Amino acid sequence: MTQRARVSRRTLLKGAAGALAVPYFVPASALGRGGWLPPSERITVGFIGIGNMGGGHFDGFLDDKQLQVVAACDVRRDVREKRKEQADKKYAADRQAGSYKGCAAYNNFEDLLARDDIDAVLIAVPDHWHAIIACAAARAGKDIYCEKPLTLTIKEAWDLVATVRRYGRVFQTGSQQRSDREFRLACELVRSGRIGKLETVTVNIGEPSQEAYLPEQPVPEGFDWDRWLGPAPWQPYNAERCSGDYGGGWRKIRDYSGGMTTDWGAHHYDIAQWGMGMDGSGPVEIIPPNGKDVEHMTFKYANGVIMQRAQANGVLFSGTDGDIEVNRGYFSAEPKSIAEEPLGPNDVHLYKSPGHRQDWINCIRSRKRPICDVAIGASSITVCHLSNIAYWLGRPIKWDPEKREIIGDSEASRWIDRPKRAPWHL
Repeated sequence: MTQRARVSRRTLLKGAAGALAVPYFVPASALGRGGWLPPSERITVGFIGIGNMGGGHFDGFLDDKQLQVVAACDVRRDVREKRKEQADKKYAADRQAGSYKGCAAYNNFEDLLARDDIDAVLIAVPDHWHAIIACAAARAGKDIYCEKPLTLTIKEAWDLVATVRRYGRVFQTGSQQRSDREFRLACELVRSGRIGKLETVTVNIGEPSQEAYLPEQPVPEGFDWDRWLGPAPWQPYNAERCSGDYGGGWRKIRDYSGGMTTDWGAHHYDIAQWGMGMDGSGPVEIIPPNGKDVEHMTFKYANGVIMQRAQANGVLFSGTDGDIEVNRGYFSAEPKSIAEEPLGPNDVHLYKSPGHRQDWINCIRSRKRPICDVAIGASSITVCHLSNIAYWLGRPIKWDPEKREIIGDSEASRWIDRPKRAPWHL
């Protein structure tokens, strides 16, 4: 929590108390009882984007007594007003206050970020908006939880890292598998040498996004279509373009997303790199399937490890002495003895998260970097974008992970970033 925000709220409470000439009822929650932290210690949060993922987070944050949701921003009027009402009713009921009006609704994220009483924001908008809003939030002094995939382009990802570092913000990327025990254990075992020398990693994710040509439809009342598009090329409204249906809608359209390659890739490629010990680095060559001698999307790493996008139950690590396969709620080791002996003091022990949201909250208070810091999110999404670039161009590309440059291919290099529609820029 920023000192500025803390002083502001304390001053407000003191002023309000002094203005009252008669005794008044103070709910237990305002004093820190009933499980609630006192107001000066709660982290105030604003939501930007309250669709499928944002809506799920919104519900969870309302139940978290360490936090207070004070703002809801969405370009759909009915969505933001519904969420504002939900927050007000929830807090009124929990605090036995009868009524509560403490959550504001906004169409424009800039208005939310301008408030100096908001400590942190959760960003869950379509991918093409992530970098612009997250950079603006960092410059406004907010700590940030941003849904994955981190950004629409490689350049955006590393520009975002630089901005977050410059302004000293705590940033959690929403690749929450790093906070799950099964994934952490799998990566610890692999990096501790339990499967011998790591040779291949198999990752099971979906296809890249593509161009979309859709007929114009009337814009629904209360929907700011121009702002939904934002930095993306202008297109006439069609419900499919902005549908949040998982696996479809905007996720399948190249103007707004990298498809399932970036959506699930931001989860599984993230774990693959964690298990390889390649955070901050990446592959040196990316080879798309060609219908001949290359069957699967293939990544070559400088240490000799080969990663492929192929059939697996999540992520499969294969070494000279065995295999470990891991997914949500699933863990398998072959031979089983690989995982039976507990890790010792000389083995690799990775960051143990108390839960993705709680880890973020803890780091807001401690000012440490969380388990999926912005630089980790950038490293993982870079792999996803390189995969898409090679796929779209239909040829191998070589990558320098230290300089973050595509080598010897000017056409491919142009995909490292994309132009943005005015007036939007980083």
